Amino acid sequence: MRKVFKHCYEMDQRCYEEYGLTEDILMEHAAKGIKNYIDDNLKGKNSILIVAGVGNNGADGITLARLLQFNIQSVKLYIPFGVKSPMAQKQLERTRKLEYVEIVDSLCEADIIVDALFGAGLSRSLDENIQTLIDSMNDLNGFKIACDIPSGIDEAGCVSSVAFCADITVTMGARKESLYMDVVKDLVGEIIRVDLGIRYNQYTKGMPVSSYLLDREDMGLPSRDFAKDTHKGSFGHVAVFCGEKEGAGIIAGMSAAKFGVGLVSLVAHEKISPPPYLMCTSEIPGNATALAIGMGLGGYFDKEFLRKNVIESHLPIVLDADACRHRELLEVLEQKEREIVLTPHPKEFAYMWQILTGEQIDTTAVQEGRFELLRRFGTLYPHATLLLKGANTLITQEQKIYINPFGSSRLSKGGSGDVLSGLVASLLAQGHISIDAAIQGSLALTTAAENYSGSSYAMLPTDLIDEIGRLEK
Repeated sequence: MRKVFKHCYEMDQRCYEEYGLTEDILMEHAAKGIKNYIDDNLKGKNSILIVAGVGNNGADGITLARLLQFNIQSVKLYIPFGVKSPMAQKQLERTRKLEYVEIVDSLCEADIIVDALFGAGLSRSLDENIQTLIDSMNDLNGFKIACDIPSGIDEAGCVSSVAFCADITVTMGARKESLYMDVVKDLVGEIIRVDLGIRYNQYTKGMPVSSYLLDREDMGLPSRDFAKDTHKGSFGHVAVFCGEKEGAGIIAGMSAAKFGVGLVSLVAHEKISPPPYLMCTSEIPGNATALAIGMGLGGYFDKEFLRKNVIESHLPIVLDADACRHRELLEVLEQKEREIVLTPHPKEFAYMWQILTGEQIDTTAVQEGRFELLRRFGTLYPHATLLLKGANTLITQEQKIYINPFGSSRLSKGGSGDVLSGLVASLLAQGHISIDAAIQGSLALTTAAENYSGSSYAMLPTDLIDEIGRLEK
């Protein structure tokens, strides 16, 4: 689990004021970080084109050109708009004195293309000339590296009319939230971080952490290897409500059973045909330890039934899909001692947000304000856990946000969210607190999707569930 910040301005300023480092020193280390990546990972690539902007991001690129004196045979530097910042002017003056850096007057093909146009400081819309330039950079065939953040993406993670499409983004000093917005996932590529002349812990010391990036190593499975004297009741009993689209509830129940819960009951008023290991009932079992509701729910259950069995219950609960737009079911958020997990996708979140706050927003607004909306939710309902689905899933409780960056297009298929609900409900039933259940369920889902060996378009919810059963191996 790694720290993520909104930006690094205060940390850079402290380097100058408290540690005696200069802008020049930080820039040298930023460029050296990219150089080290190239030396370690791109052996055999002999030419590089660096496109540098007018400010300090451009200065980072110009510094990189100067440092690339051994492994890269051809170093070309393109500065389409000149330089303006004092550091960019100083770095260009140094670089002009070197024979091995060729300053060119147009884009050209190279094995490696480095975007050092704007960085995180972009604060304006891009004019037509810059848009054309970035489009042309994207058309080049070389391996593409973005310096700090791809040009065209601003500090908030919003994309302008066009943005550089990187294979890898080398971000400076610390990771920024803007790199983990859904809309930039296909633009940033792999994200790596480099130090700026002091140890990372010293650089970030005392700074408020905005979010945490989850690692694969953070996944914890509900292993049973630790105990022998157990029975099915030792591992909980989850009750899954099956609504108008009963398949969604059945998938959630199958997923829960696969993830270690001792018993699964499907709650329905009509006869359904689930796998034989799932029980069917019309009432909540007396020994149930968690509930899951919303998947395919529709208007299947009447209000009196829901109030008696869900709203007035104090069992841990997962609210998914239709439950997130169900005014009565959302009353459970008033229960401050209850373990609650909500798992909406952006459109469901927009419905839910309007019910809870009266504020009308659309899906675009949700996607553009993912981090801030989660913080606002955490202020209103600090006891509840919210998991906002997306290419980068965000999970929050109180003011802490956890980022699962491992989402993939394989999961873009009906039923994947039902699998997730089952995983989270299973962990709640086994005694996990809500934030832990949401984090571990999310990591299990994305890891299972990564492990699927079939065609990228072919994965079914049942395939995901099968992979869940192999995670411990």
